[in-house]
Amino acid sequence: MTGRRRTRSTFLPALTRPLKALRAAGALVVCASLAAGCGVVPGLPGGAGDDQITVMTWAPQDTNTTNKPGMPALALAYARHVNANGGIDGRKLKVVICNDRNDSVHAAKCARRAVKQKVAAVVGSYSQFADTFFPILEGAGIPYIGGYGITNAEFTSPLSYPVNGGQPALLAGLGRHLASNCGPVTLVRPDTIAGDELPNLINSGLAAGGHSDVTDLRAAEDATEFAAQSQQALTRATEDPGRRGCVVPALGDRTNTFMDSFRRDREAYPDVRTGTVLGSVDQTVIDATGGASSPYEGAYITGWYPAETDKRWNGMKKVIREQAFTDTRIDPADAGVQTTWIAYTVLDAVVKSLGEGEVSANTVRRTLDDGFKVTTGGLTPTLRWQFQDVLASVGLPRLVNTDVTLQVVKKGQLVADDRQGAIDVTKTLQGAENQN
Repeated sequence: MTGRRRTRSTFLPALTRPLKALRAAGALVVCASLAAGCGVVPGLPGGAGDDQITVMTWAPQDTNTTNKPGMPALALAYARHVNANGGIDGRKLKVVICNDRNDSVHAAKCARRAVKQKVAAVVGSYSQFADTFFPILEGAGIPYIGGYGITNAEFTSPLSYPVNGGQPALLAGLGRHLASNCGPVTLVRPDTIAGDELPNLINSGLAAGGHSDVTDLRAAEDATEFAAQSQQALTRATEDPGRRGCVVPALGDRTNTFMDSFRRDREAYPDVRTGTVLGSVDQTVIDATGGASSPYEGAYITGWYPAETDKRWNGMKKVIREQAFTDTRIDPADAGVQTTWIAYTVLDAVVKSLGEGEVSANTVRRTLDDGFKVTTGGLTPTLRWQFQDVLASVGLPRLVNTDVTLQVVKKGQLVADDRQGAIDVTKTLQGAENQN
């Protein structure tokens, strides 16, 4: 551990701590501030009232690292849609958006603005800075519905209501998928305290499929090239000539940098395949790296939801088509856009359940805490949040959606693996505790 850099409270680009450590104090995250150019769906000023519900959606935009502009853009489109149809149970929806700029200071500003505007919830958002924004939201009692699942705190905070299983579910599910599809499996990951947990999660899935442990290759967190790791990974993936090996890059924002080297080196190893998780790679990344000629062609990818081509997304696509047809920020295949849609589905259900009663942070939170169940048209299992849920024993008490979908890149498109539907990784995640 000596000399390793400590990282933020994120699962990817890095997991912050082993699962056992999560039992202690869960790390918390932050959101960022309102940037110039962000928007608000018109409505009455101030907080929630009898004819208006005010919520906030935040995500990083226009930064040099991770950007998720499609999430606030979809939130605005959703609000235009419901308001054009009479609101949610007659109440107009006002969405305030905020740019967290991938910066802890701006994330805190977003959270403070949410408090000032008395929002009923923060909905469908992305931020890596839980340790900054969650204390502010918790102090004001504001629920955080449908975060992206990138931080520990989203699965530990009593005010968090996640709609997906985050990176833990994706990595465990990927291991299970690779167990039946690969020979030797090689993981390339950051040499950090956070990165130390990645092999445990993948190994729990491999073990569930009767596969041997992954070969663990470490790389400097701030590396600018990965030629050595690429060669080592390919060599180890071909050690068993009778079985096709697989390489799993899990380097967060630097995954594409690794793939630049891997694309060139792979020419001598055409049978080696890759595997990764949604969020590290999605359709937008595949398109940007060459589509059908992308280095991700043929890759196995685990995701949280059905593939974008599934008819269960038709409702979301209809809203995009009618309310944001020319908005190029919104890609229906983007996991952030999909998460925001599901988060607003939860909000819609909660508001309707309140009838003519007050809609506020307190009433939304109490409804969710009282065992309220939300169906999402088959995009997720029925969602219901209880603080002491089945994964509390491994430090993830708020992780309630343990379904993982299996996808593959074919002709430049991320499509469902037709051999099986979603798999439940609850037992696999519980097995990850035994890997520590």
